[in-house]
Amino acid sequence: MLCGCMVLMVGLLLGSPLVSAQQLLSDREQQQALDDLERKHFDSYTLALTWHPGFCATRRQPPRECRDPVLMAAADDGFVIHGLWPSRPDRLIDEGLDIDTWHREGCFVEHRRPRGGFCEMGPPIEFDTELENALNASMPGRASCLDRYEYAKHGACTGVNEEDFFEGAIALAEIVNASALGDFMLAHRGEEVSRNALITAFEDAFGDGTGSALSLQCGGPSDRFLTEIRIGIDAERVDDFPSASSLVDQPHGRCPRYIEIRSFR
Repeated sequence: MLCGCMVLMVGLLLGSPLVSAQQLLSDREQQQALDDLERKHFDSYTLALTWHPGFCATRRQPPRECRDPVLMAAADDGFVIHGLWPSRPDRLIDEGLDIDTWHREGCFVEHRRPRGGFCEMGPPIEFDTELENALNASMPGRASCLDRYEYAKHGACTGVNEEDFFEGAIALAEIVNASALGDFMLAHRGEEVSRNALITAFEDAFGDGTGSALSLQCGGPSDRFLTEIRIGIDAERVDDFPSASSLVDQPHGRCPRYIEIRSFR
């Protein structure tokens, strides 16, 4: 996990200091964050977590979080947040919105996508100091305004406010990183592993037969670098995460039989 000096340096680079703690949210705060995510007007969430060294290795024009040594080092100790993606809200299904359009446009079907990059998606998102610090540590993509884009596309029209959206994502990411899957990733940084070994590690964390809730994303030469995992979570049972009953199936990923877990070290 991040040492105190590294956590503070990351916070300064992103505009605010970070707390020095292995667990950014207490157990009580994690559970409250999951409770606040529970919804009945859409079916599920997809938790998208980036394996940052692999993601950065696949970028032809690496963003700031892939170039800054402090941000890179801070993201080498576990998965970091890409996003939390609700499925189609019931009201948009009733209006005839097809699933492909939802995946492509998300909330931009109701609020026109602004021109420009991520930083043009809206004003900076600000929280109280504790949540600001935790999000800076959990989402290095904030350096490129990823948080603005993710909320504008996936949160703004779903009835999940900004605080619940990001605090919930932090809680989910921390639970994953503290699991047997997180242990497996840290133990095999810089190594090649089989796709099946990674799925087994997921089932060790979440229960036998839960591998269908995991989607592996890869890129780079021959698509061998792990870049991201996606976990399907029932929106009405998210408060029970990481129990097997909280999970829902995900589409198959696109990783080969053997995968490289990249490291910045």
